[in-house]
Amino acid sequence: MSRSILHMLSPLKHMSPFDVNMAADAGFDVVVPYTNVTLEEVTGLVQDAIFSRAPNDGKRTGIFIAGKKAGLALDMLDAAKKAFVPPFELNLFADPAGSFTTGAALVAVVAKALRDKHGTDLKGKRVVIFGGTGVVAYCAAVLAALERATAVIAGHDGVQRVAGIAAEMKERFGVTVEPADGSSRAASEAAVRDADIVLSAGPAGVNILDASQVAAVKNLLIAADVNAVPPAGIEGVGVMAKAEPFNGSKALAIGALTIGNVKYQTESGLFRRMLETDKPLAFDFRDAYAFARDVAG
Repeated sequence: MSRSILHMLSPLKHMSPFDVNMAADAGFDVVVPYTNVTLEEVTGLVQDAIFSRAPNDGKRTGIFIAGKKAGLALDMLDAAKKAFVPPFELNLFADPAGSFTTGAALVAVVAKALRDKHGTDLKGKRVVIFGGTGVVAYCAAVLAALERATAVIAGHDGVQRVAGIAAEMKERFGVTVEPADGSSRAASEAAVRDADIVLSAGPAGVNILDASQVAAVKNLLIAADVNAVPPAGIEGVGVMAKAEPFNGSKALAIGALTIGNVKYQTESGLFRRMLETDKPLAFDFRDAYAFARDVAG
């Protein structure tokens, strides 16, 4: 059998050691990072990879797309697909900053808690996501909208940038996501006032909502936080919380390590699928969500 080779492309100065470790531990024989890769260079790199091996070896060859921007990663994934010359193809997996799999895990764990503890689902729920300019929030918002929730992304620097991101989501995926202002205490309180679900996907070590702000959200069913670095993004949500009673109400808390466990299994599992497949595959955060839902149970 031919050796399994993973080419890891990043537009940044460095490839994430986290992702390199994940790929190696999943079982790839050869893992090669490429940095400072531009969108225009993707076609040439992909075609170098496919034409240097027999068509049947495409299933043993992969391209991983890293970085820190959702839109660029999706554009690079699309460029890679367009570079194929059938029967010369290979496996593709986009997960910039590990955030596609994190966003997928976040929504999968929330969906499970809704089903198991509240007997409901995401349809019709108002989901407010802080860290709205980041990739995790991007994925979570699109996935929630695809599940027919009312998704809202709140921006720490106001509404302008998140409004542009919401417009991009509409163009790419045909979903409606509402922008909100999260630039001040008062603005954040207004953003979550009618929320059923509040998700914190902001920077590590930054408190976004304190306990009194969360207590004021009368319809709150779930508060989930992807931040494992103190202080918590949502005060009172412990990193180990696994759909536990929260704030003396019907609300449930989901912590970063609970989400992270599903994220880890999802990224590792998608790498293994690339190694086990009989035909080339392509993964973005929607594929990660389907996998994460199975992991979450």
